Amino acid sequence: MIDLFRPYVSPQAAEMVATTLSPDSAGRVYLGEGPRVQEFEQHFARLLGSSQPVLAMNSCTSALDLALHLIGVGRGDEVITTPMTCTATNGVLVNRGAKLVWADVDPVTGLISPDAVRAKMTGRTKAVVAVDWAGRSCDYRALRQAAQYSNGTNMVRVPIIQDAAHNLLVDFTECTGDYVAWSFQAIKHLTTGDGGALLVPPHQYDRARLLRWYGLDRTSSADFRCAQSITEAGFKYHMNDVAASIGLANLPEMPWVVAEHRNNALWYTRALAGAPGIILPPADPHGSWWLYTLLADDRDALIAHLAERGVAASPVHRRNDDHPAFHFPSGSLPGVDSFASRECAIPVGWWLSERDREHVAAAVWEFASAQASKELVTA
Repeated sequence: MIDLFRPYVSPQAAEMVATTLSPDSAGRVYLGEGPRVQEFEQHFARLLGSSQPVLAMNSCTSALDLALHLIGVGRGDEVITTPMTCTATNGVLVNRGAKLVWADVDPVTGLISPDAVRAKMTGRTKAVVAVDWAGRSCDYRALRQAAQYSNGTNMVRVPIIQDAAHNLLVDFTECTGDYVAWSFQAIKHLTTGDGGALLVPPHQYDRARLLRWYGLDRTSSADFRCAQSITEAGFKYHMNDVAASIGLANLPEMPWVVAEHRNNALWYTRALAGAPGIILPPADPHGSWWLYTLLADDRDALIAHLAERGVAASPVHRRNDDHPAFHFPSGSLPGVDSFASRECAIPVGWWLSERDREHVAAAVWEFASAQASKELVTA
């Protein structure tokens, strides 16, 4: 079976972890948030080309929740979001008692629609959550224009949280969200075993750093737990040195890993062009391409056909508004209806050989041609 997902683990990861687990000259071992976490934060920011420091977290879910906390989202607050995402994105909103306001998506890319966001904005809107589905950045320039409402005197812009769980190499030359959250879960481009990161506005960095670990400043003194007075209760959201060690070993390979995803996506775009009944995602040379999501009218039949040919394929995520836990009024969502019922991810990752790609493409063509023949016979 050609895998849909496969973790990338550097050959140096085991040695890096072993070094972290080895006692220093004083016999001490750092297992919690220590020097490896700080080193990881520096190297990850350098990979991104970010001039701002990045906070390493224990998950993307924690990163999203901390962003919501910094914005001040609480019970009853409206947050405009997309149903096309992992349930973790919207689970943090539900658990904060927020009211989810569903916005429609582009029926081809699955990305949240700025026009739909604009139509859902009210004076009760506290934030907008946008998801970089498949590793393609949303149109944050247009979203910033859309995420505004009038208070009767001025236009008020609400903050945008960019869920970049699929999008490792966010393009900082373009407009991004006010808060950016990444995932380093096991099967993402970059894995730390499990983990995440959060980029916050510069004026909130110090507060966010404290909130990440119970509201305590870990850099202040050896006895910081007892010596400090906590002014704002925080969370246990920090990364640990073991996870950071895995990440540090993997980081140098990330430009190559993402380049392989991009190359495979470009190859599919050429190889599958013209396949009857198959809609391909628009080309995006800057995307991270964690997924290659094509659209087929009979998506389930395509997945079954690919499985018979030894190719793993999946929708990956179910539209969140289908789950009882996320039943909030939505109105009409034609883009979500179209995308969610047809989208199918095929293997696109760094592990694919040329032979693998050709086999996947041939299987898709075989299915598409067979479906087209059925339609001709029926007609």
